[in-house]
Order: sequence, then structure tokens, then C-alpha cells
Amino acid sequence: MYACIYIPGLTDDRPLRDCAQAFSPNVEYVPEAAIVDIRGLRKLYGPPESIGKAIAHRVAAFGAARVGIAANPQAAIAAAKGFAGLTVIPTGEEGRVLSSLPLSLLAPEEELKETLTSWGIHTFADLAALPETGIAERLGSAGVRLRQLARGMPARPMIPSKDAVVFEASLELDHGVELLEPLLFILSRLLNQICGKLSTHGLAANEMELRLRLDGQPEFTRMLRLPFATREAQTFLKLLQYDLSAHPPGAPVTHVHLKATPVHPRIVQGGLFVPLAPQPEKLEMTLARIAAIVGEGNAGTPELLNTHRPGAFQMKRFEAKEADAPASVECTEPRLAIRIYRPPLPAFVSLVAGHPDRIRAKGVQGNVTAYAGPWRTSGDWITPTPWSDDEWDVALSAGGVYRLRLQPTNEWFVDGNYD
Repeated sequence: MYACIYIPGLTDDRPLRDCAQAFSPNVEYVPEAAIVDIRGLRKLYGPPESIGKAIAHRVAAFGAARVGIAANPQAAIAAAKGFAGLTVIPTGEEGRVLSSLPLSLLAPEEELKETLTSWGIHTFADLAALPETGIAERLGSAGVRLRQLARGMPARPMIPSKDAVVFEASLELDHGVELLEPLLFILSRLLNQICGKLSTHGLAANEMELRLRLDGQPEFTRMLRLPFATREAQTFLKLLQYDLSAHPPGAPVTHVHLKATPVHPRIVQGGLFVPLAPQPEKLEMTLARIAAIVGEGNAGTPELLNTHRPGAFQMKRFEAKEADAPASVECTEPRLAIRIYRPPLPAFVSLVAGHPDRIRAKGVQGNVTAYAGPWRTSGDWITPTPWSDDEWDVALSAGGVYRLRLQPTNEWFVDGNYD
């Protein structure tokens, strides 16, 4: 059995939702009405008439609210919209009870409505009396469906409306928390709630937002973004511990709010010939531990910048990817590789006839036996940090070939050595 709660002219549906969900979690919302699945309520309220009276009593505060109960959702809607108060239709009596209702309640298409009006069809009984074959030949499937509704026959099943599930949890604190350890205890409790809900819905999360309300300070927000999806509370807790250790709130915490971004969990297919790799969770925690030691932005994957400036790069977040098998490359010519020093070594260079003659730097010194250069490089003239350097390749008497760089400030550096 299904009950329809209809409130004409409804603008705010929150009271209607509260009333419908008080009787059943399976509710379908249509304009100005809610369809409630009341199957299973007999043990609590008794027969359908008693269930209808309980619903009518709850919606009495709305004044013009109407309730219709029938064996199918469409008949319940017609009863609620067509009759005042409470209407209970016995099973099998839908056509008889609804026969006097105007056809406009079924909201037919305008062209179909004009055709039926021209035939003198104005009520449910008028349309139900027409033969189905003739309706199908003249009005098609739309006419057949409208005739079934007029007879009170089920035209569709109930489709419960599901509100979007929000994976978040919060806690208001009686006293401000200053230390990290008690804050982590609170976060562990909230993370267990969120991850349990994710597991119940078969989902995982790759983002976790933390919002902290501070005592006398603006709201403090941190965001964890993972390259993988997980629902392990301990993984999120450990990552939040490293993040808060590097970025403490700076004031007592009075309110904690966590929100997860749900995604489908990852599915990994192993292979006999695929090399073993660390689990993504352990790898992420290792990277977070390294970043906590060396500082944020000092660990990750180097990425070249769109410039000709030598050694220009930035650090981006490391993301493990499945590498393709390396292609075999035959090297027929000898190649020279340079090992770059980071940072470059400051050097003292003496010149003879405009070229380097002797070099002295940390771990590098000797007379120049051969040289090549200089090569002038410059760029970024219209930016606040232009550059213009002269580079030399020199061979030293003590052995080794090095790259020298002279800046416009007459400062010399050893950039690296050739292998």
C-alpha cells in the first residue's frame, strides 16, 4: 500500500519531508506531494485506515493537506489530489472510487486533452469506458497509458527519492584544545564515523577537508589530497598528524569539522610479471614523513619550467605511475653527461687574456689546461628576475672537466662536472 500526502500551493517542502520520513524511509517526492511506502506499518498502526488517520493527524497542521491511500502510487496520487481529507481505496476498487474525478488531474498533453474534450471525455469513468484497442489505434501509447491511469491501474512503480549522502562529521568542544595529541584523539573518532559510512556505501575518498574553529582567530582550514582513494581511517589520521605538525593551528581549537569527497574505490589487478611496489597508503605516509622533515615543497617530483633559464624547475606532488617497459636503445656514439651541483659551488677564478687560468672552489682546484667558451645565455628580460650568464667548459691540471658560470655581478660558480 502507498500513501500520498498532497498540500496544494506548497512552496517550502521541508515540513512535508519531515512528515513523510517519520513514517517510512522510502519516499518519492513529486510536485506539492510525497508518496510514502506504508507496507510494513500494519504492526505499528493497524489496517490502512488507521495508518491514514495517523498520517492525517500529523499533517493536520498544514490545514489544506490531503491524504490518499491505494494499492499503487498513481491511484494514491489521484485520490489525494481529487478528494478532500483522507481517502482510502480498497484494493481492486480503484476504478470505481476514482471514476468521478475530472480528467485534468492526470495532466494529459495539450493535444491529447483537446482530442478527448472534443470526444466528450471529461472524467475518469468516461475514458475508462472506451475500448483499449480503439484508444491504441487513435491515440497511441500515450492514450493507452492515460486510460490505465483512469482505471486506477499501476502505470509505474514507486521510485524512492534519495537525498545526496554527505560524508562529514563535526564536534563542538566544551573547552579549547591546544595540544596535538588530544586533537588527534578527536579526529580519530570523527574519521572512524566517516570511513565507516564510506564503507557502508561501497565508496572511498581521495580528499579530506579539515576545518577548525579557533578561539579568537579566523577559521583554520587544511585539505588532504591523495593520489589514490581509500577508506582507511588510520591512513587519514597519520597524514593529518604530519600536516598539523608542519602547520599548527596557532590557537585553541573549539570546533572540529571533517568532510570527505566520495569516489569509487580503486581496483588493482596484480600480475605475475609486474615488479612489486609499495602499497599506495604506505608510500603516501612515507612521502608525508619526508616532507615533514625537509619542509613542504622540498620533496616531490621535479618539473621543468617553460623557460630557457638553466636549471629552472619546480617541485610538484609525487604521484606513482605505472611505467612502460624501457625500450632498448643502441648507443653508437660516445656521450658526455654533466653532473650538476645543487647548489652551485662559489669559486675564485683568475683570468689570463680574458679566459680562466686557475680555479679554486670547495673540492675543486687547479690550473686550466684547456677551455671552451664563453657561451652567453640570457632571458626573462621583462620579468623582475632577468638573467644573463657566461658559461665555460674547462679542464684542470688536477684532472676533471667542469662547467663554470660567470654572473653579471662578476661572481663565479662551478655548476657541475662532466662524467
